[in-house]
Amino acid sequence: MQRYAWLLAFLLFAFGAAQAQWEIERSGTTADLRGIDNVGGGVAWASGTNGTVLRTEDGGYLWQACSIPPGAEHLDFRGVQAFDANTAIVMSSGKGDLSRLYKTTDGCQTWKLVFTNPDKYGFWDAVRRDGNGIIWLLGDPVGGMFTLFSRKNDGEEWYRWFNRGLRVRSGTQGVFAASNSSLTFFDGPIFGAGGTGGASIFMLSESWMCFDCSLQDENPHGVKDLWKRYSVPLKQGSPSSGVFSVAIQERYPGQPLEYQSMIAVGGNYAEPTKSDATAAYRNYDSKHWHAARTPPHGFRSAVAYDAASKTWITVGPNGTDISTDDGRKWRALHPDLALHEAPDDDRDWNALSLPFVVGPHGRIGKLRPSALDAAKKQ
Repeated sequence: MQRYAWLLAFLLFAFGAAQAQWEIERSGTTADLRGIDNVGGGVAWASGTNGTVLRTEDGGYLWQACSIPPGAEHLDFRGVQAFDANTAIVMSSGKGDLSRLYKTTDGCQTWKLVFTNPDKYGFWDAVRRDGNGIIWLLGDPVGGMFTLFSRKNDGEEWYRWFNRGLRVRSGTQGVFAASNSSLTFFDGPIFGAGGTGGASIFMLSESWMCFDCSLQDENPHGVKDLWKRYSVPLKQGSPSSGVFSVAIQERYPGQPLEYQSMIAVGGNYAEPTKSDATAAYRNYDSKHWHAARTPPHGFRSAVAYDAASKTWITVGPNGTDISTDDGRKWRALHPDLALHEAPDDDRDWNALSLPFVVGPHGRIGKLRPSALDAAKKQ
């Protein structure tokens, strides 16, 4: 029997029936991690509960525990956006003034509080920086309108967006602060939402920037409904279901948004093992969203694109899935037992910034360079 077991292990290794994937790293913390941002050049930042911020400068070999920002010992940092090895912004999520932004410019030795939620009943969900160096801050609706602030990197004042296209019926929709990836960009911001009001994607209908919206009424510049809402066939109808992450791959450079590949993932986080309606894709040259023909095998909180292998990858509590046909069909990326990977190396993940992934209890993984080799050949 031992001889046949050895032969089976050899065949699995030789023919790629199982694929090596996440290399589990030592984070030095037991905090639940939901924020991760890979800057490049070996530099990445992570964030989580109890004011936790981590940083690596050597590609994840060593993760440094940063100093805790002042007054943040009990805050939950669900988002981080890094500029380089020394500069980063972290966002905490919580009701009212428990939602805050802190910034460091000295490699996380010291922090400065740069913005506190002005809405007593507000809740921040994502902070991202676009290709023009503008920082965007997204939150749940306040007064029946999604919260959206923007600020230039070198600016001090945050400007609030007001537009009828951001209005929703009170209590029916919100954004999920699960992975800091409910917000992305293509010319302008795009974000996903969910709740009893349905799974939706919100996009700017025109490419223009507004930096004096705080001085305008709810319909700035006299333009009606600058934001457009699109229904997405993901799990919906409950407060815990909808779009949790959205990502874009510029398939045709220089072409309008309609020609680009876009993926949304989510489902119902209260039912993490149910696979129906957990991923959707948008056809090229089309504004319509379609449910994945073969969905990921459970709720998914984050999705990203690996350009080298032309592979989409999505993660969640019960596993990892990949797609090589722009989200139409997904298949599980299991640990490679032939290479002695732990059976649970593919699961318990919250957020992605390739090649890094983070999860609860201080889990950090790094995608092995060979992980998607088999996917490239299929």
